[in-house]
Amino acid sequence: MTGSEPQTDRRLSAPEFFARVTARLSLDVPEALTDSNVSPWQGDLNAEPAVMAAIAAAPPGRTAAVLVPIIARAEPTVLFTQRTGHLGDHAGQVSFPGGKIEADDVSPAAAALREAEEEIALDRRFVEPMGYLDVQITPSGFRIVPTVARVREGFAVQVNRGEVEDAFEVPLAFLMDPQNYRRESADWNGLTVSVYAIPFNGRSIWGVTAGILRNLWERTHKG
Repeated sequence: MTGSEPQTDRRLSAPEFFARVTARLSLDVPEALTDSNVSPWQGDLNAEPAVMAAIAAAPPGRTAAVLVPIIARAEPTVLFTQRTGHLGDHAGQVSFPGGKIEADDVSPAAAALREAEEEIALDRRFVEPMGYLDVQITPSGFRIVPTVARVREGFAVQVNRGEVEDAFEVPLAFLMDPQNYRRESADWNGLTVSVYAIPFNGRSIWGVTAGILRNLWERTHKG
């Protein structure tokens, strides 16, 4: 666990958090999404040379985008999906709405919005993309760019049962507290690695999804 990790900042209010997102992120597409010479974000796996070498060698041709929907409630929450159990990739896992960037998507943010509409019927009129986090990589070779977005209250969710089993919210303050992060072992292309995991109300947010949240914390709370 990271329970001994010192706090680097006080808890941010909702206006402060969104102000930092605006100031520190942008909608300029990260070079690591398509440039094999730029390594994706690796969290604290930097101490594992074999993993770093595998990440560096992974081709950047498979690109995807996910939406990180932050609901602008009085106490902001983050909206997640839980994938259905029959899917070939990441069955049953907690994730963000998203998928492959298609040729007719004008940007990664557009792909993320499209996927959110397809998966949970999230009306893009309620969604304000604010900026991209650092590119993540999956064991299957996808390079994923997360789009942080502010979502106005009043939206409705209807899950596409072919892809999504459930949609639920978690308080942003809980997810931005490093004390709630654990470390778990996982297989990454035949290598055993340590990944972030965030238990919440009987669910486990882990792997790339937890890594995205950790990156969000680093980009908004550190420095």
